[in-house]
Amino acid sequence: MKPLTPRFPTVDRNGFVPAPESIPPPDVKYRQKVPPGLPVHKHPLNPLAFLLRGALIYPDHIAIAHPDVKHPAYYTYSVWAQRVQNLAYALIHFGIKPRDTVAVLAPNAPMIADAYQAIPAARGVICPINTRLTPLEIAYILEHSRAKLILVDYEYVHLVKDTKIPAILSNDTGRAGDPYEEFLSQGRRFSRERGWWGLEPEPDEDAGFALCYTSGTTGRPKGVLTTLRGTYLGAVANAYETKMDINSVYLWVLPMFHAGGWTYPWAATFAVSAQITLRNVSYPLIWNHLRNSSVTHYCGAPTVQIGLVNYPETEKLLKPVTAIIAGSAPTAHLIASLEKIGINPVHTYGPFTRNHLQESWLALPLEERAKHMARQGYSYTTADGVRVVYQTEDEDLQDVPQDGKTIGEIVVRGNLVMREYFTDEKATEKAFKGGYFRSGDLAVMYPDGSVGIQDRSKDIIISGGENASSLAIEQELVTHPDVLEVAVVARGHPKWGERPMAFVTLHPSKTAKWENKHKEFEIDLKAHARKRLPGFATPEWVAVVPGLPKTSTGKIQKVELRKRVAKL
Repeated sequence: MKPLTPRFPTVDRNGFVPAPESIPPPDVKYRQKVPPGLPVHKHPLNPLAFLLRGALIYPDHIAIAHPDVKHPAYYTYSVWAQRVQNLAYALIHFGIKPRDTVAVLAPNAPMIADAYQAIPAARGVICPINTRLTPLEIAYILEHSRAKLILVDYEYVHLVKDTKIPAILSNDTGRAGDPYEEFLSQGRRFSRERGWWGLEPEPDEDAGFALCYTSGTTGRPKGVLTTLRGTYLGAVANAYETKMDINSVYLWVLPMFHAGGWTYPWAATFAVSAQITLRNVSYPLIWNHLRNSSVTHYCGAPTVQIGLVNYPETEKLLKPVTAIIAGSAPTAHLIASLEKIGINPVHTYGPFTRNHLQESWLALPLEERAKHMARQGYSYTTADGVRVVYQTEDEDLQDVPQDGKTIGEIVVRGNLVMREYFTDEKATEKAFKGGYFRSGDLAVMYPDGSVGIQDRSKDIIISGGENASSLAIEQELVTHPDVLEVAVVARGHPKWGERPMAFVTLHPSKTAKWENKHKEFEIDLKAHARKRLPGFATPEWVAVVPGLPKTSTGKIQKVELRKRVAKL
């Protein structure tokens, strides 16, 4: 039987003592009022309940550790819950009303972790903003979201210096004299020790919970509004699917601002896990924690995982760590590389599906097994079934045959789908056409019922009447030992209409090998590709580049590569 004590080791807290206002009263009650008019057999789903339950059962368990900064801070579940309560009261005292938007501009630090719990506790809507955006992009999001207040980290004040929206500054110290800490203290005083009972719970589980903006690579970013219910069920599913519990230690590599941290701010509290916050993606710090902090879980897009496995001091871990990979499809080569160093990849697709290791795959060679694991798999336990469909002439959605070949579009509906694009009825109607969320991702359904993405609809290459998946081509090209990353787009061809063009970055240790020999490398890569791909899918052109254009969240911007190709 597993011990009911945290695997997170006893930490040197560097003499850190939480402010007196962060210490809960001895008679604290982790309970809110029952919204009036509810039947006895029902209560609205709200992910705040996870934090309150954790503080009740394991008050002294480490909740937040923030060690790699000038002013380290450490909070147990009981202390963290009090700080969240203080922030909720401070927001109400400021004037935040139910359904008001509160923006947060911060890296992974205690403030944004607080805000994900406290803003809903005040019945507001949290709008986490990408810290890598420009001031103009941030200004648009602040205006479009109708934000009434900004919680801003000291490092990003310059991004909102021209806004007229009030802001609360955090110096990320957790100590007296920090404006954010004073704001929390004001909340504690305003509460007059009414506690959680004095914070009115949100009666509608379908109320807006978080407003996260898309990267806007092809136009203005859209606000994705999710609900209390969807977040609650998404968090439960993520904790279950990745086997998180009180013995887990979650390392914040994924930016918390990105898509609501993939619901892991609440998956962690549901599991009563410890969380370690990193302000930036630093491979030396990540590896230090993987080796020395009993880390069991982390999330990261493929580009982050590539950097992790190629870090010069990479070594096989003594204890396995679960890596949740999403954001874009990982290659089989990347999955195999992670397994080799003791990292168990859990490949998920949005908040909808994940792949499951099958017993029949265990006897396969690693590279072959990884190809199966690179599929998007099956629906989450709390989600409705995922479909792969094509549209008939009558505009009905028809399922593709489960042959692993016929391509259709992934569509989903149910608990884990967003409620709407904020204040954009036309975009919402288009996305929900046919009664499902239209993902725009093209996939096949395999005989075993699992889903495998082939490409985005705009990225399919039609060559001589054949459909070539850029993703499938990339999966094979990256197996070349000298390739670090690759992106494939269509380029016009006088005979075949289109042919693939590959943009390649070389592994740092191989750049000298191919210096001034890019033509030779192109020949070598094509020879490698011909052994693995049909002729129409083998790249016609190869360009070695120093880096691939990426969005602020690490996705490769193929739209930029297509612009380059258009000029050739």
